[in-house]
Amino acid sequence: MRVLLVGAGGVGGAITRIAARRPFFEAMVVADYDPDRAEAAVAALDGDARFTTEQVDAGDEAAVARLLRWHRCDVLLNATDPRFVMPLFRAARAAGATYLDMAMSLSRPHAERPYEECGVKLGDEQFTQAADWEKEGLLALVGMGVEPGLSDVFARYAADELFDEIEEIGIRDGANLTVDGYDFAPSFSIWTTIEECLNPPVVYETGKGWFTTEPFSEPEVFDFPEGIGPVECVNVEHEEVLLVPRWVDARRVTFKYGLGREFVETLKTLHLLGLDRTDPVAVPGPVKVSPRDVVAACLPDPATLGERMHGKTCAGTWVKGVKDGEPREVYLYHVVDNQWSMAEYGSQAVVWQTAINPVVALELLATGAWSGAGVLGPEAFPARPFLDLLTDYGSPWGMREQ
Repeated sequence: MRVLLVGAGGVGGAITRIAARRPFFEAMVVADYDPDRAEAAVAALDGDARFTTEQVDAGDEAAVARLLRWHRCDVLLNATDPRFVMPLFRAARAAGATYLDMAMSLSRPHAERPYEECGVKLGDEQFTQAADWEKEGLLALVGMGVEPGLSDVFARYAADELFDEIEEIGIRDGANLTVDGYDFAPSFSIWTTIEECLNPPVVYETGKGWFTTEPFSEPEVFDFPEGIGPVECVNVEHEEVLLVPRWVDARRVTFKYGLGREFVETLKTLHLLGLDRTDPVAVPGPVKVSPRDVVAACLPDPATLGERMHGKTCAGTWVKGVKDGEPREVYLYHVVDNQWSMAEYGSQAVVWQTAINPVVALELLATGAWSGAGVLGPEAFPARPFLDLLTDYGSPWGMREQ
């Protein structure tokens, strides 16, 4: 397997450190718009000759396709933010390569009823091309991070091995992470965080299909495992709600994020001021800038916060249903302690937890344990090989009966 990794930020850098410990691939080309970031990611790997670097604009699909062909890469792994999903998705198909991402094509709210009806949903642009990918015998594995990604694998595992009928699947994400020296320092890309938190959240129900609600709606307190404890979680737009119902039979699917009240109020203020906008606005002088890009530039790079961070992050899937005629409720989860991920990999917990899952998926594709054609989510593949390999990577998952 020869991999083109596009994006050498926090998650991309963690991917290289995780992959360097595994023998399943022949080469990994690390490409970024900033050549210094790509060089830094590879320099941290103690001279592993399988890794090389390139400079590329992720929005230039022709250049990406040329890079895939030049290096004879059969896989494109997208570690950029969601703005670049579609050009990279198209570039992979043009070059005849397998495609993996960790976030899907962007949504657009309904023009008249944004908090009742879906407009363009997450992933719609990719799924409209599914038949073409399948006809050409190519695979696009979409949403293969931690959330979406591992959370979807948990949903598949619950359907296959734990339940006869599923009433509800709810992704629940929470943490007790703190960052020394900062009052507001998101542990993941603020660009992506604004996108998913301020867009209308999507809910799925049998008979009603996909519909939207108000941002931060339906607050609930969820008790997270391994010492994290109770965290208030709210509805947030996320890919799992669009992926799970395509392959798993569940009467209701939701995603709720443990953001914390202060974080929610900050996001609401950014929206009130128009600082969540992505379209450029004029500023004094012959310059136009994206307000959201300015916000991102003013905040610390999440990849650099590991030494200041303390605590744990938890990603998981809560499932309620029936097994052998009896009601059952479980929480399948994966917890990463920031102290451990920093000591073991030099990566902060949130980006490391995101990065490990596409590497596991790549290894399953390389060995043939996973295979397919078309545009497929993690739910389309058997869950047990993934969960077993994740444990083999030294990062076990857990299950709690509720």
